[in-house]
Amino acid sequence: MNVDYDSYRELCIFVRAHWKKMRERNSVMELNEVYFWTATIYEWKKLLADNHFKQIIIDCLTFLSNSGKISVYGFVIMPNHVHIIWEMNELNGKEKPYASFLKYTAHLFQKQLQTKNQYLHSTFSVNECSRKQRYWARDPLAIQIQSRSMLQQKLEYCHNNPLQSHWILAQDPTHYYWSSAYDYGNNFQRFTFLKHYFDRV
Repeated sequence: MNVDYDSYRELCIFVRAHWKKMRERNSVMELNEVYFWTATIYEWKKLLADNHFKQIIIDCLTFLSNSGKISVYGFVIMPNHVHIIWEMNELNGKEKPYASFLKYTAHLFQKQLQTKNQYLHSTFSVNECSRKQRYWARDPLAIQIQSRSMLQQKLEYCHNNPLQSHWILAQDPTHYYWSSAYDYGNNFQRFTFLKHYFDRV
């Protein structure tokens, strides 16, 4: 049997490249598109169980929204991850707002832990060329919203996340403070940065 080793090698390279691409999480968000976005705390640590760290996220979303950089249509902050349904409206300087969000919140997490919990602060140490600490895991997941029904499904997922059996953080979605569930039922009275998804899709 004659084997064309050059062709076989090219096929192997193609398959490996395709498999790698299939395994990679999509982290890129384009401007003026709505995404369901998930970011996880490094090593799934429950840093966000502390309400002070949740408030840092709220403050950052508020700032970026008030400055016109983002539009937020829904969210939930869980003990070790966040889900946000949002849109990048324009660059924040030279970077996209989600990059600013990750950098700014990580900076404040570090600052808070340095003064209040040195042990927990040390658990976020990493041996990387570009940094000494990491608070957010690499490659947050970005799923582009294709329709209103898809957005509604993702929003329902956000709002029901605290009720899951492995969390049980509330008995009703509107009872969990750190999500957009209450606002959708009460004319957006709690988190002023939120926008109704009917305004977009």
